[in-house]
Amino acid sequence: MFKIRLLILLLINIFIFSCSQKNQDEKATINKYSLAYIGGEYSGLTLMHYFDAHLKSSGLYDQNSNLEIRANINHTENLYITNKDNTSDRKNITSELKVNIFHKVKNCITYSYSNNISQFYIFASADKYLSNSTAAENIKDSNTEALVQNFINRAQHLNDECA
Repeated sequence: MFKIRLLILLLINIFIFSCSQKNQDEKATINKYSLAYIGGEYSGLTLMHYFDAHLKSSGLYDQNSNLEIRANINHTENLYITNKDNTSDRKNITSELKVNIFHKVKNCITYSYSNNISQFYIFASADKYLSNSTAAENIKDSNTEALVQNFINRAQHLNDECA
């Protein structure tokens, strides 16, 4: 009885190993990307950090890749007054991400991506409250991360032919 259990476990392990080997071979066909310089002060630095972290965690980063990600992000703020007595002022922050994947050898753009996301927060009426600037920075960071995640999900299955 003990030998039969061992044989069953051995067969299960062989089956699992063969499946995992197949998945690794399929992942080898996925394109890898390098990152170009991203300007834009603090917003650009945040964008570069999120791209670097998400590309590395998903196995899509290769510094020597021919496919280069060129991106920029813009944040705009708009003021909304929502009622007649002006007691509930809100600021809407819209973040727009534009990404081009450039093929260095073919010298062309293989994919263009543009997306935006917006959130708002209720702000205090005085400029000396730190909660206003903290809320704005937190929203910009979360918008940036969400946009990068959305792009990475699409970038996993792109071809490297010129558009």
